[in-house]
Amino acid sequence: MSHSVSQYIAYKKIFDGKRYPLAFVDMQLLDENINQLRHRSGKTPIRIASKSIRCAHILDYILNADDQFSGIMSFSGEEAVFLSKKGFDDILVAYPVIDKERIVEVCHELKKGKYINLMTDKPEHIRMINEIGKQNGIKIPISIDIDMSVDFPGLHFGVWRSSIRKPINLKSFLEEIKEMEFVSLEGLMGYEAQIAGVTDNIEGKWLMNNVIRALKKISIKKIASKRAIAVKMIKDMGFELKIVNGGGTGSLESTINEPVITEVTVGSGFFNSHLFDNYSAFKHKPAAGFACAINRHPGEDIFTCSGGGYVASGSIERLKLPLPFLPEGARLLENEGAGEVQTPIVYKGKETLKIGDPVFFRHSKAGELCERFNHLLLIRDNQIEMEVPTYRGEGQCFL
Repeated sequence: MSHSVSQYIAYKKIFDGKRYPLAFVDMQLLDENINQLRHRSGKTPIRIASKSIRCAHILDYILNADDQFSGIMSFSGEEAVFLSKKGFDDILVAYPVIDKERIVEVCHELKKGKYINLMTDKPEHIRMINEIGKQNGIKIPISIDIDMSVDFPGLHFGVWRSSIRKPINLKSFLEEIKEMEFVSLEGLMGYEAQIAGVTDNIEGKWLMNNVIRALKKISIKKIASKRAIAVKMIKDMGFELKIVNGGGTGSLESTINEPVITEVTVGSGFFNSHLFDNYSAFKHKPAAGFACAINRHPGEDIFTCSGGGYVASGSIERLKLPLPFLPEGARLLENEGAGEVQTPIVYKGKETLKIGDPVFFRHSKAGELCERFNHLLLIRDNQIEMEVPTYRGEGQCFL
């Protein structure tokens, strides 16, 4: 997509007569991202991170785009069951499920022949899963999530995620699993967040960018070693792994080079929310966004939009605000940002804006956009191809 006046006019025309705010996906740009992600992943199978999509139609579209896309990484047990009932299969739940009723529902899907694999990293997880498996007469597939962060003096480079941080933790956990009759260890996951999710090409941050790149370079070697040691230990203790999962949109090039990896996970790269503009190794297309209508014009270059305060989760920083991207040159006000019910922008560009005109924004994090809208308008060839429900549009709110 070209960030230009002509692109603004084209999008404005496509959505003429539609009610704002609205969310959309440019399917031609999504196709470009799909192809580029396939290329970046080599021939490694790609599991789709559903949290970055949150729309069953788009999940199905990507899975059918190429055989390289295989399986879903779900973000909750409830979501996994929902997707399974809708016909999806091969679902790896990336976060521990501690709701007993949800695990029972997973058992029901397993008995139908579906494959749902539950994530663990604490003995409490496997004991609960094993007991529910026993009560329901079925062996439940599980995976182990190992910590992939790297500690430098005064810096924890990564995320606080798994309690399995060292080989001794893993060995003890594996010994616990060996005692469990109704769980089946079939997967290992390690998310190298400091590579996949930390930007290293932010405008005006030369020193910080270079420090992060240096830390990433060191981390990549340590991550590969940690994962290889874990896989060897698991196999030496008599377990067979179907899944060795790693990576994310920001780390594909390094993750696929690890011999033990069987698949990588991709989520944000499909929609390419604006946080992912700030990587040095790749550039994807802005395939998804939302539009709000101008309802006030309080100053010469100030235009106020209705809605727009869709701020992303995570640490508090400016990058988590939505980014006005069409018309080109629009920007948020420093003192107001994106508001709960209105969002003012500054615009001094070539386009003449008036009351009722749309301003197009990109969310900072991909799937969270869908928590704000019931539907996505899918566009192709300068027209609306169809309207599809998000999870929210199907009455679902998993977290």
